[in-house]
Amino acid sequence: MKNIFIVVPTLNPDEAIMQKFIKELHKKFNHILVVNDGSKKGHDAFFKKLENDGIVVLKHYKNLGKGRALKNAFNYLLNEYKDIEGVVTCDSDGQHSVKDIENIAKITLKNPDSLILGVRNFAKENVPKKSKFGNVITRNIFKIFIGLSISDTQTGLRGLSKKLMEDFMDVSGERYEYETNMLILTKDKNIPIKEVRIETIYLNSNANSHFNPLMDSIMIYRLFVKYFLAAFSSFLLDIVLFGSILGILKINSRILAATILARVVSSIYNYLINSNLIFKNMNIMTLVKYYILVIIQMFISGCFVTYLFNLLHLNVILIKVIVDFFLMIINLNIQREYVFKDGSK
Repeated sequence: MKNIFIVVPTLNPDEAIMQKFIKELHKKFNHILVVNDGSKKGHDAFFKKLENDGIVVLKHYKNLGKGRALKNAFNYLLNEYKDIEGVVTCDSDGQHSVKDIENIAKITLKNPDSLILGVRNFAKENVPKKSKFGNVITRNIFKIFIGLSISDTQTGLRGLSKKLMEDFMDVSGERYEYETNMLILTKDKNIPIKEVRIETIYLNSNANSHFNPLMDSIMIYRLFVKYFLAAFSSFLLDIVLFGSILGILKINSRILAATILARVVSSIYNYLINSNLIFKNMNIMTLVKYYILVIIQMFISGCFVTYLFNLLHLNVILIKVIVDFFLMIINLNIQREYVFKDGSK
């Protein structure tokens, strides 16, 4: 595997763990690139020794983040190694075995069109609770908002071909959110993801990780805020209009009529937001498909709310909120997968 590089971004590494890891890695791979992402000067001698041992070391003057470290590594390799076929990225904290890295490298070379993910088993007892909880939350957010079913969304062990390196260099994000954005790009560009089970290793309850549970989670989850705000603001507008119109109408079918009138206004707002800011795909076909969906869901909402109101005799606004909240989640997925999906990608 002479044309594949192992890329290892690191910040203030545990030198004993990393030295052992790099030594074992060097027995299997000729090409290893380490990114010193602004480590303290006390580590300079360690990185110098790596260079003397034949490891390529890129240095950031100050800490720029894992995302920037990976993109700078890709940029360097694409410029300096014209025959490169791909890379495997891995962490420096002892979480990835050399055997798994070697397997990921082989699979990457055989699947140049796919992003290869080394996925951990979070059901194991040695997995820290914060890692297990974080993966469950992120995994479900990906499934709901992006439509991707990924068992390990935060794995640092990834294999990608030269072509995918070029694609992922355009992805935004400087820190851990960059790896999340990589996954989102696979959805946008129809890049297949191939999951490969790897050994689940946590040393000292993952004490060597530089992932900040609060700040880095905020950076990751804010990527999904735009999806939620677009859907929820439309939902809120629809509920407010529904309640206002309901109070004015005195006809027998006032629930269905209020649903239709409120949805006409809220749907215009929702379409403009989704087509321009979220999915960025506005044309006559998306408009037609969108309003077919609006009409179907409008009558589903109106009929369900009327039925439940007559059955339960609860507050009609409360029933409307519950029914439309579930329809909002379903609606988002249909819009992403059918209405605004760009078939040219």
